Amino acid sequence: MADYNTLARPYAKAAFEYALSEGKLADWSAMLGMVAEAASNKEVAAFLLNPSLNSGAKAELLLDICKVKVDDKSSNFIQLLSEKSRLPLIPVIAGMYEAFRAEQEKSVEALVTSAFELEAEQQQLLVDALRKRLNCEVTLKVEIDKRLIGGVVIRTGDLVIDGSIRGKLAKLAESLKS
Repeated sequence: MADYNTLARPYAKAAFEYALSEGKLADWSAMLGMVAEAASNKEVAAFLLNPSLNSGAKAELLLDICKVKVDDKSSNFIQLLSEKSRLPLIPVIAGMYEAFRAEQEKSVEALVTSAFELEAEQQQLLVDALRKRLNCEVTLKVEIDKRLIGGVVIRTGDLVIDGSIRGKLAKLAESLKS
């Protein structure tokens, strides 16, 4: 079977281009996020993969769950995905849509994992340094992981900057082995 990214890309691109042309990037982002969350639920995912149910019933279930965030165009998009047996791809489509949106808006979200709580000044220094390096707007999402011992690990897209003590110890151990 083809890779999920390959199957999802045309749908994500179409949704993004429509939302961009209508000025509804945030609305479609919220809708796709909600539908992706619903489709990721174990019971809903099993329902969507059930071959004995028709595409209309599957689309109707998702639309009922997400009624608050879905307008007519969004509903048509979900029904199209259902007719093409692509509903299980919604989490991938939502992720790709967000990547297209971030590229359009020249923004990125950086996940910073730290051993300790970061003060506002430290977070601002990280934002400034990342903005300079990546040449786009940066928003931070900070998580605490005591296993790092000290330092931080920064992840954004496919860039990973490991400045943690644990990472440095792992590199040192690797170099001693070779």
